[in-house]
Amino acid sequence: MLDTLQTLLFTSLATELNLGNFLILLVSAIALGFLTSVLYIITHKDEDYAPSFPTTLIMLPVITALIVLLVGTNIATAFSVGGAFALIRFRSAPGDPKDIAYTFMAVGIGVCCGVGYWAYGLIFTLLMCAVLLLVRRFHWGQPKEQRMNLKILVPETMNYIGLFDDILKKYTLRYTLNHIKTADFGSLCELKFTIVPKPDFDSKEFIDALRCRNGNLNINLNVAPNVSFGV
Repeated sequence: MLDTLQTLLFTSLATELNLGNFLILLVSAIALGFLTSVLYIITHKDEDYAPSFPTTLIMLPVITALIVLLVGTNIATAFSVGGAFALIRFRSAPGDPKDIAYTFMAVGIGVCCGVGYWAYGLIFTLLMCAVLLLVRRFHWGQPKEQRMNLKILVPETMNYIGLFDDILKKYTLRYTLNHIKTADFGSLCELKFTIVPKPDFDSKEFIDALRCRNGNLNINLNVAPNVSFGV
């Protein structure tokens, strides 16, 4: 009984392709793509994402599976075509690394179903779902401290070296000057910092103190969760 079940689950349906096996593989790809899409929505519910991308994750496995089935035994060619298709999304706009990972996960599912091993595709999908949910649950790789980007404009004639150090030391735990560049045809200098604010950080009071020092020019402060901090 066990041997029969293993044969049914782990024998490639693509070796004897007929209409029934063809439909089973495509439906499996759609179902696993839908599961991947649900996982993406769950792990990104607190983040902004393109509403069309979860739909793409449903479509991509079945399209990849179809390509593999049509190409036949030349898996290398099929995977190359599927992978190139998957990357089309990122030609016009930079892709989030997590989105790229989900895209290749969908392609992997499509390849599994395309070569007929839908059960391996199911195992792969469930394993990746468990891993990604654990990563999200334990906030793996996320900084423990809030980090912010600070941009300050100063007149080109002003000596900005050390100009804001006392204010930054008062309101932040750590800070670093990332880079300096000129702006407004050289009449201004733009200073960009990464800062770790103190627990009792008052953003209005902080900005007011900086404005008194930089001649009331523009100051921009925003949260930067993915910016690395150097010391």
